[in-house]
Amino acid sequence: MSNQNDNLVALDRAHLIHPVAPWRKHEKRGVTILESGKGAWLKDSEGKDLLDAFAGLWCVNIGYGQESVVQVAAEQMRKLPYATGYFHFGSEPAIRLADKLVEISPASLTRAYLTLGGSEAVDGAIRLITQYYNSVGRPQKKQFISMQRGYHGSSSSGAGLTALPAFHRGFDLPKPWQHYIPSPYPYRNEAGADSQTVINGSVAALKKAVADIGADNVAAFFTEPIQGSGGVIVPPKGWLKAMAQTCRELDILFVADEVITGFGRTGPMFACDAEGVEPDLMTIAKGLTSGYVPMGATLMSERIYAGIADGAPEGAAIGHGATYSGHPVGAAVALEVIRIYQEGGMLAHAQGVTPAFADALDSMIEHPLVGESRHRGLLGALELVSNKKTKAGFDPSLNLSDKIASIGYENGLIFRAFADNILGFAPALCFTEDEFGIMKSKLKKTLDDVLALPEVRKALS
Repeated sequence: MSNQNDNLVALDRAHLIHPVAPWRKHEKRGVTILESGKGAWLKDSEGKDLLDAFAGLWCVNIGYGQESVVQVAAEQMRKLPYATGYFHFGSEPAIRLADKLVEISPASLTRAYLTLGGSEAVDGAIRLITQYYNSVGRPQKKQFISMQRGYHGSSSSGAGLTALPAFHRGFDLPKPWQHYIPSPYPYRNEAGADSQTVINGSVAALKKAVADIGADNVAAFFTEPIQGSGGVIVPPKGWLKAMAQTCRELDILFVADEVITGFGRTGPMFACDAEGVEPDLMTIAKGLTSGYVPMGATLMSERIYAGIADGAPEGAAIGHGATYSGHPVGAAVALEVIRIYQEGGMLAHAQGVTPAFADALDSMIEHPLVGESRHRGLLGALELVSNKKTKAGFDPSLNLSDKIASIGYENGLIFRAFADNILGFAPALCFTEDEFGIMKSKLKKTLDDVLALPEVRKALS
């Protein structure tokens, strides 16, 4: 390790707070410094080459080092590095991005509020839904429902809709107005993995929750089309449409959180497109700029927009905003990234290599550690078990997720190792078939290396 690297590790240990990390454990471990990236590959500060099968954090969809994006950002910085959206000001990139997002998103969505990321987009959706129901004279509709294992960011409100223990512990969450229904988890569904059984179970659970709370009190149902941080839980096809239709029947708003699933991650531009779902609101981020700069958006229907706009006192400002809303550099980058998806053929390429990704995961199903392979588009997971028949997991004291992430890194492969021993994959849309072959080889070696650990072999039953 170089002196410069030693110095950076020390500085990190002393001053930088890392997101979603055990702080004291991180201090002892020390930081892994990433230095550069090109396409689907990263290089760390020690010069190690790494195949990134997780696209940063589900976000670098176009891959690293797309020069046209860098040029667009630089040009916009030279021309107009910042423009406020307050006081009726605006900028061309923000205006054109809002228009483009309405063009490419489901037909129900006609308005775009531009944010700095997914958590802010979700928080904005919660605030604006509250404003909407107050504006249309239904102030009692203040209760929100989401899914167990769901993830909707880590803002003060959104982290309560998130249903993962780490985001609640010590934060006084969830709030009394936040409720959950079971995850549509086919592999561990007690009623069975049959598609219609899973769909019927979720619909019944949503109806019961609304009945228990009172339909006049429920504002909205939030869901990811595929649950990401909850373990890449892939519901059966038809599930999303059934949930959207149920919300219509129950007179509650349907909010699709496509922060992870948007921009080609599951095949089409948005996961909603595959089932013809038209949400009342949609939250997006990540692939919007491919992670090159921070940006997200809250998209809403004309009904929601008009309800807020017309319900406010004449001339009164709607008090929701941020300094960097509609940032011109972020908007310019997003427009170029979307051009790469469409005119650049990135979405079409991703759809073409999806079978190679599916094969890389499905080929592991016979491995002694693997209980299930699941995927849609370029989003997938392997669930590890100690017993294939009973689907039993591993004792948390084994700390298997840390072990497998570390071994994967040693083998030059980056993926997400969730605490419950689910391995998440979200490769960049630019992955080639050859790179999926490399991923397959590295993944097999990683599983074999983990299986060779005496404590892991002992845990198998």
